[in-house]
Amino acid sequence: MSPHTEALRDQACLIVHGPDQPGLVAAVTGLIARHRGNIVTLDQYSDNPAGGEFFQRVVFHRTDLAAALPEIEADLEETLTPYGMQWRLTDQSIPKRMAILASTSDHCLLELLWRHRRGELPVTIPMVISNHTNTAEDVRAFGIPFFHVPSQGPDKTEAEARILELLKGNVDFIVLARYMQIISEDFLDTVDVPVINIHHSFLPAFIGAAPYRKAKERGVKLIGATSHYVTKDLDEGPIIEQDVARVNHAMTAADLQARGAYVERAVLSRAVQWHAEDRVIRHGNQTIVFTDRP
Repeated sequence: MSPHTEALRDQACLIVHGPDQPGLVAAVTGLIARHRGNIVTLDQYSDNPAGGEFFQRVVFHRTDLAAALPEIEADLEETLTPYGMQWRLTDQSIPKRMAILASTSDHCLLELLWRHRRGELPVTIPMVISNHTNTAEDVRAFGIPFFHVPSQGPDKTEAEARILELLKGNVDFIVLARYMQIISEDFLDTVDVPVINIHHSFLPAFIGAAPYRKAKERGVKLIGATSHYVTKDLDEGPIIEQDVARVNHAMTAADLQARGAYVERAVLSRAVQWHAEDRVIRHGNQTIVFTDRP
């Protein structure tokens, strides 16, 4: 057991989401107390206390948690159903399984592998899949299986089928670490796990090829990155994290791209960490992200 996993032994995370109404906090905290749980952190948000939506994340410690989970889950169902609430309960000592899809750019991929090796991401990485082979040796140096699945031409059916074959039953979520292929709606429906993407925040201002060259020609003063969940609508899924960096007139297009890569790495890493720690609640095409960052 890793030090990170050991630190989270017997800790559970409860996510609650539904119509705001009196008594919710008391119901949740009272339930945890009934099961001899000790609350570690509690975050909550209401978008409108008079008939809006309520969101809550509670981390609590309970000795011998694994044995107690079935009883706690049954009590949650009985207690929260009358309130019309949705909920999920996870054992924080069990890391989520994260597959990475990549192409030729390696900055986001290697950042995730490095942070994982340092114990900063509470995940396991069962595989990296790429439509190119240039990162194969780097990935295998981290002790992670690498799979090459070519994807050429307009028809991606065969490539997606092979990727789905590799992923089936082996992952809890997927990260597109600058994977330069459009994911089909059929793929998303079949894989049925969250997919997280990263892109430069120029979209949709500078779509298509050479966005940093276009940004240089336009004389931008800020560049940035956006990490979001993937939906059938290209680059329009719920946003998890964004950040920017200031640039100036003296920087070349290559300088802008290098600064952009730095921001992309940081933004994607934070989004992955927050998802893995059950800090993100999806609500329509928005997210509620419970972090200690302003």
